[in-house]
Amino acid sequence: MQGQDDRLSAALRVASTTRAAVIAEGAIDALPGVLCQAAPAARYLIVADANTWKAAGVQVAARMAHGGLSTADPVVLEELPRVKPVAATARELAAVLKRGAALPIAVGSGVINDLVKYAAHLAGTSYVCVATAASMDGYAASGAALRDDGFKRTFACPAPAAIIADLDIIAAAPSVMAGWGYGDLAGKVVAGADWMLADALGEETLSPGPFALIQDNLDAWLGDPAGVRSGRRQALDGLVRGLIMSGLAMQAHGNSRPASGSDHQFAHLWEMEEVAVASLPVSHGACVGIGCLSMLAAYEWLLAQDPLTIEPSACAARTPSAQRLRAEVASAFPLAFMAANAESETLAKAHGPDAVERRVMRLRAAWSGLAKDLRRRLPRADAMRGKLEAAGAPSTAAAIGVSPARHARDYARARLIRRRYTALDLLADLGWLDAAVRELFGEEGFWAPSRAVA
Repeated sequence: MQGQDDRLSAALRVASTTRAAVIAEGAIDALPGVLCQAAPAARYLIVADANTWKAAGVQVAARMAHGGLSTADPVVLEELPRVKPVAATARELAAVLKRGAALPIAVGSGVINDLVKYAAHLAGTSYVCVATAASMDGYAASGAALRDDGFKRTFACPAPAAIIADLDIIAAAPSVMAGWGYGDLAGKVVAGADWMLADALGEETLSPGPFALIQDNLDAWLGDPAGVRSGRRQALDGLVRGLIMSGLAMQAHGNSRPASGSDHQFAHLWEMEEVAVASLPVSHGACVGIGCLSMLAAYEWLLAQDPLTIEPSACAARTPSAQRLRAEVASAFPLAFMAANAESETLAKAHGPDAVERRVMRLRAAWSGLAKDLRRRLPRADAMRGKLEAAGAPSTAAAIGVSPARHARDYARARLIRRRYTALDLLADLGWLDAAVRELFGEEGFWAPSRAVA
C-alpha cells in the first residue's frame, strides 16, 4: 500500500488543482484536517442528493461539527428518478454559494460532483468532494459534463481542491455502481493505445508522465473484478485509485487525452442520444465499458492486417472532401444540435489528402514496433468481456440498449463526434473501416472469440 500512496502523492504534485486525496477505510475522519489544509474557508456548504445524504452526508456534517467548522444549512437535491446533470441546476447552486459566501462540499458521485464543480467555478470558489461510489473517473477531472439547452457538453472548470474516498462508504454503495466505475477504468486501455497511435502518426505527442500515471498501474487496478463486485476493500481501493489517478493525469496533461479515446467516443454518442434500459439512462461507465470492448475488437482486427500493403498515395486519393464529410455528418445525425457539433469536430481534424498520405507513411515506418507494443499492452476483447462480467458491469451492447445494427453503424458515427485522432480515424484513413465493421459483426455475433486474432 505504501507504494500506491507514494504514486498518489507523486500524482498530486503534478496535478493542476487537487492538492489532497485520502483513500482508505475510515477516511471520512480525515475530512476536517483536509479542509483546514487544502480548502480553508469561513463557512462550508454540504451538497448532496437524498441518497448520498443518507450514505455519507450525515457523517460529513457530524465530522465537521465535531471539528468546529462552520456550515450553512445543507442543500439536498431531490429529483425523480434521480438528479439530472443540468447546467441550470448548477447555476442556481452557484447563486446560493455566492449569497452565503460558502465553500461547497460535494457529497456524491458523478452528477453531484459535476454540478458542484461547475457551481463552485461560477461562484469563484474551490470545492471539496467526498466520494460515495466508485462509479466514474470524474472526481479528480477538470471540467463538468452537463446538459445545457438539450446538449451535453463539458464546461471548463477546475477539479476539487481535495477528495475524500472512504472505502467503507464506497463499499456500501450499490455494487452495480462499482461495475460502472470498472467499465470507465477499463476504457483507459483503449485510451492509451489511441494515444500511442496518435503519437506514432504525428497527430498528438505522447506525454510520458501523464501516460505512465495511468498505464503503468492499470493491470493491477483492474486485477480483481470479482472483488470489486463483492465489495472487497483491497479491490475497491485499486479501483478508486485508478479512477482518481485518471483525473490527476488529465490535470497534469491539461486535457482528457490520457484517459479518453475512441472508447469514450462511443460513450459520448450513446449518452447524447440517451440510450436507456427500462426507461433509465445508462450510466457513463457502462457505456465506456462497451466502447472499450468495441475498440478492443477493432484493434484485434487491425493487428491482423498488414498496412505495408497499403499505398499512401492511394489513401490520399480516397480522402473525402469537406463537402462529403458534411454530407456524411448530416446523414449520420438527424438531430440538428448533434449534427452541428459533429460537423465542427469532424472538419477540425480533416486536414486533407496530404495529411492522410503523411500519416500512412508514418504508419508503415512505425508499424513493426508499434504493433508489437499494442499487442503487448492490449487485452483481448473476450478477456475484457469476462472481466466486465465478473465486476458486475454490462458486457454486451444489448445490455445497454444498443442493437447489433446500431452498434455496427456507430463505429462510423463515433468517429465523427470528436476531433481527437484515434484508431477509428486510422481505419478510415486506410479505407478499412467498413470492412472491419463487416467482419466484427458476423453470423456468430459481435466479434465471437472463435474469430478473435491469435
